[in-house]
Amino acid sequence: QVQLVESGGGLVQAGGSLRLSCAVSGSFFSINAMGWYRQAPGKQRELVAVVTSAGTTTYVDSVKGRFTISRDNDKSTVYLQMNSLKPEDTAVYYCNGRIQTRWKSLSEGTYWGQGTQVTVSS
Repeated sequence: QVQLVESGGGLVQAGGSLRLSCAVSGSFFSINAMGWYRQAPGKQRELVAVVTSAGTTTYVDSVKGRFTISRDNDKSTVYLQMNSLKPEDTAVYYCNGRIQTRWKSLSEGTYWGQGTQVTVSS
């Protein structure tokens, strides 16, 4: 019954900004890691950014300096702030979570959001 609900996608001009949100709902013990993936037509799904429970963040090279991933633990929500958007950022963005539903570590599973479209016009 764990669900990841995304919001914040849309159509923007090159150079603009968007902030994506992903809220975790349902019953869970802990969120061990959250990340954002994206998939453009005809391309493989790629990891864009990830943040661990320890706060460590990583980014794909193409978004470094432009995108920022962050967490709000009280709201069980992860954000992706996207600045200086480029047409090549156009894709469906998916939220991903490594979520533990019980105190045992083996209860950790992978969960996906429904995807949100980001379109950047030139």
